[in-house]
Amino acid sequence: MPMLPAFDMVLFGGTGDLVMRKLLPALYHQHRDGMLSKDSRVIAVAPNDLSRADFQALAEKQCSEFLGAAYDYPTWQAFSRRVHYLQLDANNRASFNPLQTLLDEAPDKVRVFYLSTSPTLFTPICAHLADAQLITPQARNVPEKPLGHDLQSSREINDAIGDYFSEQQIFRIDHYLGKEPVQNLLALRFGNALFEPLWRREWVRDVQITVAEQLGVEGRGAFYDKIGALRDMLQNHLLQLLCIVAMEPPSSIDPDAVRDEKLKVLRALRPFTDHDVATKTVRGQYRAGAIDGQPVPAYQEEGGIGDSSRTETFVAVKAEIDNWRWAGVPFFLRTGKRMPEKLAEIVINFREVPHSIFDVPAHARQPNKLVIRMQPDESMKLYFLAKTPGDAMSLNQVSLNLDFEEIFKTRRLEAYERLLMDAVRGKLTLFVRRDEQEAAWRWVEPILSTWAVSHDRPKHYTAGSWGPASSSALLSRDGLQWHEEA
Repeated sequence: MPMLPAFDMVLFGGTGDLVMRKLLPALYHQHRDGMLSKDSRVIAVAPNDLSRADFQALAEKQCSEFLGAAYDYPTWQAFSRRVHYLQLDANNRASFNPLQTLLDEAPDKVRVFYLSTSPTLFTPICAHLADAQLITPQARNVPEKPLGHDLQSSREINDAIGDYFSEQQIFRIDHYLGKEPVQNLLALRFGNALFEPLWRREWVRDVQITVAEQLGVEGRGAFYDKIGALRDMLQNHLLQLLCIVAMEPPSSIDPDAVRDEKLKVLRALRPFTDHDVATKTVRGQYRAGAIDGQPVPAYQEEGGIGDSSRTETFVAVKAEIDNWRWAGVPFFLRTGKRMPEKLAEIVINFREVPHSIFDVPAHARQPNKLVIRMQPDESMKLYFLAKTPGDAMSLNQVSLNLDFEEIFKTRRLEAYERLLMDAVRGKLTLFVRRDEQEAAWRWVEPILSTWAVSHDRPKHYTAGSWGPASSSALLSRDGLQWHEEA
């Protein structure tokens, strides 16, 4: 991969958790690998009254924890010489003058404005950047989610950003699209002939997409209580993964060719009626329980949460795609906090053989399945039946395991690392287009609206479990089970 072009990356919200946990470590890795030109700079901006040296010391302390074994003191010192800090009030135009002075030192470089702030600040930030004449043809805008809480607010935010940046300059980030297994899913589907004949309703029984977290709200209770799992995870991450699984082969890997096909999937999702919301969705909220043997409090006992909160920390949805490839195949989407393990995976369950010639009890029959795991370990496993050694014709499930770390010895890029590189290079393929985002909001809005007026409360589930029992019932009505239950 060639060295990145020279850039100035401006990180709004520069003292925040995302910058320290993901963005600065990603840029450090690129520096360590020799991918950053000597003129590339990182400019963190935030309201905090810090000197450049103060910020560099704060960044080293926090980032070294997240870098772990990758942290190297001399390398960090060299990297930190790229790092600048400016105190900036996003609502104050005069506060942008020092940033203007710094960026004007190199007006021809690529400029990446990463908006890791509250969406309420997106409009003033963009307006002040424009007024300071800092939005050049080489500028990119990377707005971090959430981009709104419903379709209308999403449109308002996109309109506000779009007043100053063209669509080709807006890189709406969804870090799940930067994960290596998602890239490999594209390669598996469109770089090989093996699965394409099977990747359709005639051979696929169901698809399950799970993103589970062990963590609770982790000090973000007041923020999370306004969002919930449906807005926080399903509307963006899980629907993007569904699109990658279900999309038709694009004509090329060009950004709009790929995103056009994803948009077709979103538009083919069957809309929800009020009855569908009642029968095809599950919302839950965790009670006190244990994670890895340690007690954890109930959601309503977390800081910033009221004891009457109806915010969901778990959601499961049965999605259906009304097109020729997928008609009749259920897609089950599930995400939740305080689950037994941190897990992100896609499970493709194929249909059983039409007639078994082997004496296998019905309960022991397992269909072929492809399991694509994105975290904690990245792998693909293809499960099928094989004969157990011995004189009896006894079948057992075995797997072919594609372990990426074992096969490819080179360092694997983190999702944010790949996406930041793509933003600098102006590659939009792995970023979300506006019409995609609006189509996703349009599909989930009936769920949000029905839940808002419903008298039903979220179903309780014990922290450390896989969610409420009604989540299992959602699949059992189709004679199916979640992957871990099977």
